[in-house]
Amino acid sequence: MSFMNHRLLDDVSFHPCVRYKRWESERIISFVPPDGNFKLVSYHISSQSMVAIPIYVRPQISFRDGGGRFDLTVGPKQTMGKTIDSVVITAELPKVVLNMNLTPTQGNYSFDPVNKTLTWEVGKINTQKLPSIKGGMSLQSGAPMPEANPTINVQFTIQQLAISGIKVNRLDMYGEKYKPFKGVKYVTKAGKFQVRT
Repeated sequence: MSFMNHRLLDDVSFHPCVRYKRWESERIISFVPPDGNFKLVSYHISSQSMVAIPIYVRPQISFRDGGGRFDLTVGPKQTMGKTIDSVVITAELPKVVLNMNLTPTQGNYSFDPVNKTLTWEVGKINTQKLPSIKGGMSLQSGAPMPEANPTINVQFTIQQLAISGIKVNRLDMYGEKYKPFKGVKYVTKAGKFQVRT
């Protein structure tokens, strides 16, 4: 297997089945696959190549005596026409928040009053009507106002898109008597993507 743009790969770690000498000399991943599922390669994208974040989050959070407002909109940025799926937004709110009464335009939300965690399961982003969640918060009376707004964590997947820019150039198979299906499935998944408000 060879890549069109292998220079983007940084901090590469291979499964033991990979012939490392061939990678070092020719930048080709040659391997005999083991039985079952396995992770062939892990890598980072070098800091020189700027990867555009494919999703945006616009939070507007305000606190006042006894309550507050929570307004959050999420939408796609640069997805090259692909759909953003499995979107989940979580926010760790300050300890003074007692409850939240929110209305999402899409998906479902839950608020855990013990851990002060808001979880909004958005699902697929519809570009015609961007998902948002709005409403009020109840705060502890007499408690000091929170000094900082919460950090928002975002999870998502995009099928058939490698946002990193890595593309497989060739995939050759040898020693098989049948004609196998050769294909590459690209999936972009958010790792630890945080929005600071």
